[in-house]
Amino acid sequence: MSLRLGDTVPNFKASTTAGDIDFYEYLGDGWGVLFSHPADYTPVCTTELGRTALLKEEFRKRNVKALAVSVDPLDKHLGWVKDINETQNCTVDFPIIADEDRKVAELYDMIHPNASATATVRSLFIIGPDKKLKLSITYPASTGRNFHEVLRVIDSLQLTADYSVATPANWNAGEDVIVVPAVSTEDAIKKFPKGVKVIKPYLRYTPQPNID
Repeated sequence: MSLRLGDTVPNFKASTTAGDIDFYEYLGDGWGVLFSHPADYTPVCTTELGRTALLKEEFRKRNVKALAVSVDPLDKHLGWVKDINETQNCTVDFPIIADEDRKVAELYDMIHPNASATATVRSLFIIGPDKKLKLSITYPASTGRNFHEVLRVIDSLQLTADYSVATPANWNAGEDVIVVPAVSTEDAIKKFPKGVKVIKPYLRYTPQPNID
């Protein structure tokens, strides 16, 4: 299936480096980041898994659970984790799915024949507590993912979910946000006591509402 933003993502059961899991149960009522790797013992992916492990506390603060997937078997994953921990000075304790039958890869449309007939492409999905797809992005094998950008997107998505705001280009946490068009200026002034700056009727800024 081809997943689009707003679709409910499919559930699955899988064997992982952290034991057997049910994906929905693993996420619970939190957010999730599911990201794929074409194979174990690949250099770029080694750094990515290490970076994810080092950002564990940042993900925890946002109520986000990480989950990786590769089509290699579980015993190979376990050996790779040892290498990751050694070379990236980290402890990988989030699950890496052993997807030998490519069930998860096919559910999430991670195999693109033009890239490879067998290996998963390097896709990343952000999933909300409602189990709906909030973001998807696919990277080439040669370019490592920017996990600070992943965290930035999660911050933006969570603000939108909680406060009816959007975030402008190059936004970072702590900066002003945009009032969504669905909220009138009159209602925005009531809703955002820190103030509303009207640039145009459709472009209105307010300080980030969830910080003092």
